Amino acid sequence: MAKGSIRINIDKCKGCELCVASCPKKILKIHDSTLNAMGHHPVSVTDKENCTGCGICGLMCPDGVISVYRED
Repeated sequence: MAKGSIRINIDKCKGCELCVASCPKKILKIHDSTLNAMGHHPVSVTDKENCTGCGICGLMCPDGVISVYRED
């Protein structure tokens, strides 16, 4: 199975949850106990090992704060 990793610019995430809803592996969630610089609850990765690097989360993010990296 493909492996990947994602990087999230936490300070720019507005917590819209589009990436959470679209992740086929369900490894993203809103971090309710944290506020970012803009006063939003940012998304966080809950299970890095199960990321396939599919890129759906990055495509769904309206603000482009998610970068996806595929590993060989």
